[in-house]
Amino acid sequence: MLGALGVAAPAAPEPMPQPVPRFAAVRAAHRPSDVWMLDRQGLPLQRLRLDDTVRRFEWVPLERVSPALQAALLTAEDRRFFTHGGVDWAAAARSAWDKLSGMALGSRQGGVARGASTLSMQLAALLVPTLQPHTGGRRDLGQKWDQAQAAWAIESQWSKAEIFEAYLNLVPLRGEAVGLSAASAVWFGKRPEGLDLAEAALLAALIRQPQASPQRVGQRACAIVAALDAQTLAAAARPRCSDLHDLARTVLTRPHGGGAPIALAPHAARVLRGELGAMASVWDAPPGRVPGAGALRSTLDANLQGFVQERLGLHLRELSGRNVEDGAVLVLDNASGEVLAWVGSSGDLSDAAAVDGVLALRQAGSTLKPFLYGLALDRQWLTAASLIDDSPVALTAENGVYVPQNYDRHFRGWVSARTALASSLNIPAVRVLLATGTDRFFESLKGMGFGTLTERADHYGLALSLGGADIRLLDLANAYRMLANQGVYTPVAPLRLGAPHSQARRRVMGAGAAFIVGDILSDRGARSPTFGLENPLATRVWSAVKTGTSKDMRDNWAVGFTARYTVAVWVGNFSGAPMWNVSGVQGAAPLWRDIVHFLHDHEPSWPPRVPHGVERVPVQFADITEAPRLEWFLAGTAMREVARADVGQNRPHIVYPADGLIVALDPDLPPAIENIPLRMQPVRAGYGWQLERLSAPPCRMATQNPYWSPQPGQWALRLLDTQGQPVDAVRFSVRGARAASAQDPAASGCVAAP
Repeated sequence: MLGALGVAAPAAPEPMPQPVPRFAAVRAAHRPSDVWMLDRQGLPLQRLRLDDTVRRFEWVPLERVSPALQAALLTAEDRRFFTHGGVDWAAAARSAWDKLSGMALGSRQGGVARGASTLSMQLAALLVPTLQPHTGGRRDLGQKWDQAQAAWAIESQWSKAEIFEAYLNLVPLRGEAVGLSAASAVWFGKRPEGLDLAEAALLAALIRQPQASPQRVGQRACAIVAALDAQTLAAAARPRCSDLHDLARTVLTRPHGGGAPIALAPHAARVLRGELGAMASVWDAPPGRVPGAGALRSTLDANLQGFVQERLGLHLRELSGRNVEDGAVLVLDNASGEVLAWVGSSGDLSDAAAVDGVLALRQAGSTLKPFLYGLALDRQWLTAASLIDDSPVALTAENGVYVPQNYDRHFRGWVSARTALASSLNIPAVRVLLATGTDRFFESLKGMGFGTLTERADHYGLALSLGGADIRLLDLANAYRMLANQGVYTPVAPLRLGAPHSQARRRVMGAGAAFIVGDILSDRGARSPTFGLENPLATRVWSAVKTGTSKDMRDNWAVGFTARYTVAVWVGNFSGAPMWNVSGVQGAAPLWRDIVHFLHDHEPSWPPRVPHGVERVPVQFADITEAPRLEWFLAGTAMREVARADVGQNRPHIVYPADGLIVALDPDLPPAIENIPLRMQPVRAGYGWQLERLSAPPCRMATQNPYWSPQPGQWALRLLDTQGQPVDAVRFSVRGARAASAQDPAASGCVAAP
């Protein structure tokens, strides 16, 4: 009969040499499509996809595959696997007879239909590219014979256990899943050893027809369970067909994400994948507590990462109603440059959770000021005790007159550089930039790793001192880490723990200047004029910190360092929408403080050592309100008494508004807060002001109020002495539209000009 069907079986087929690899080589060449991103202690953080074409997990030994899955697979595909020599001649004869009779065995007897290809033959087709089916999904007779020869070759070199194990790991299933390890994790969130009989039958049913409908898969799974012998089912109840159909519909129609829902570091995982490149085939040993992938150990700390992620969400919820939805945090180890926490967004709270705030370009606000003062200190153009004039100034720029303002719209007159930096006063920073030069400051920032400054220095102009440039949180954090390391810059380490990287060190700031800047940023008293003594910047351990707020409150920053860590926080909206009355102290600083306290919960943070060439000298100030103190100086720059130089300034004169100033009214600001300060220098008691509008309708008003609510028009401002005589005058213009109010002096106190 077999001869009549053309499938005669030789008693001892002589295998022909076939290009099949050894089992050890196949197992060694196996590469998962996913790896687990672990933290530095080996705890799972995030599943990391390396191959987007398939879904393949780590190689699973046969002993780690559930008996139910092994039995279901053999029942469905190769019942006599352990007795044939690579080709099942009885199955081949039955398949040929069924084709001739036009009736499938499964439909005739209600059993499970099986083809003639054994597991060994199917494995041969997976290992030898020339044995893949031709177009249309069918093999010709020549390919079938070659496939049989390859199966004999495998059987002569491999054990049955090795063949079965390799097949379980290499068989393609539905969609992109390859291997039963990936399939069990993708659809059931389990390892292969944890599958029950219903799940095993469903996976076995998919092998013959991976893209079949859920109904067809359920029918085949039911037939597989029915074909299992009673001994296999002795320890487990036989699933009902209705349950198998329900399982097929549920599993095969829902979106699947690949198993365990751990996702603590999605943005860092994306960066790590980019770092791997050619190293993507190198893994540590697989973790023991997560299903289905190899593992890569990162520099992150899972406990810190989880805390930061949780605290960011809680803090943003506290700011609900103030138009804040996004945030990002980076924590660096000062000594190694390793990233300990990388949280790129607020996750579910964000409308753009995939955006990575650690790498996004945002305006720097006041966070660049420490580097400006550090440059001036390093060049010995400034000391921490030097006096800087915090009074109104109007500067000519390429695109008009530049009029910097302090955040609180107040001016403090002469202040020390320590107070100016710690209290984040804007006008002194602009004056320091004028002294150092924009080009020098720009080049020093690039040397500190701010690679996003791609325009020329004059593009940023004087606003560079106040954060008028787009930067990344990553670069900003590493620049503050440079201050923590007393002026020595090194790149941030790769996220892959132990990966080789450039550790080139270069000095970008003198150790003395970096030390003094850090000391200023840690000085509660020096920052109190703006922030008060008790604020979120005051930590219970030694720390140095700077906040920043960009134009229109679009960005909040808090960046600083302790003895061991650098912590950088950004809060805002990825859309660029402004926050509603949220300053850096309210937005980023509370989260920054919480992270610092978490890091140093059981670890002290001491002030840095004093570098060589720095001395501490008692200083007294004449004619200003700062109290005597001990101050740090670079060697050779110390002074014991500091007084302002008012040469040529004894006669009171107008310092703001400047002559020729053009003021543009902001239609989005309430008139009550958009005032123009009227400033003289030096201040004299009893002096007053006279404003005269030169354009129609003309008017004149006199006031001693140092703030004026502006009205459109051309204006002349005169400074009047105690006798009412003018001692100085400027002209300026106000543009825009504003309705006069009863409280507006320009409306209520204005009399017709003669």
